[in-house]
Amino acid sequence: MKKINIFSIILSIGIAITLSTCSKSDEKTKTSPPPSSPVNNSVTENEKAYPKAPDFRLVTSEGRTVSLNDFKGKVVILDFWATWCPPCRMEIPGYIKLYDKYKNQGLEVVGVSLDQDGWEPVRPFMESFKINYTIVMGNMSVVQSYGGINAIPTTFVINRKGEIVDQKIGARPVEYYEEILSKWL
Repeated sequence: MKKINIFSIILSIGIAITLSTCSKSDEKTKTSPPPSSPVNNSVTENEKAYPKAPDFRLVTSEGRTVSLNDFKGKVVILDFWATWCPPCRMEIPGYIKLYDKYKNQGLEVVGVSLDQDGWEPVRPFMESFKINYTIVMGNMSVVQSYGGINAIPTTFVINRKGEIVDQKIGARPVEYYEEILSKWL
């Protein structure tokens, strides 16, 4: 009996540590996926070859199905997050500001919630934070198609051609995104 209790405590501590460190801002950042051909210094940022972003079909809190193709011709910030993740919560006000500032220039922000309890915690969270951009409920298929999300927040910037031009793990300030968006909007 004592062995089972000790094992349960150790297992619980391990899970708690894993969840509490949903991401650290000093984790690796990929500022640009590697081009598929050798680097040519005369090629501009917009002319480089980037990997195609996988399409998805996910449902919003209103029950509407959304796909990446719905945002064709726009720059998309695709953020994998959860309501219980402190770095995720920290970034959301910045996404709200970015969307307000750049939506008329073709920016879309899509938050992919990875909350295991579904919409129950997400809807009140959206209202509380006054989220003004699209939120969809993620699933294992979209997580796997984006390389297996190992930590959150994990965020991708997708250009107007549907290519992943930036990927980061961990929270970043608004200025980080503004620098990237200045190249693509």
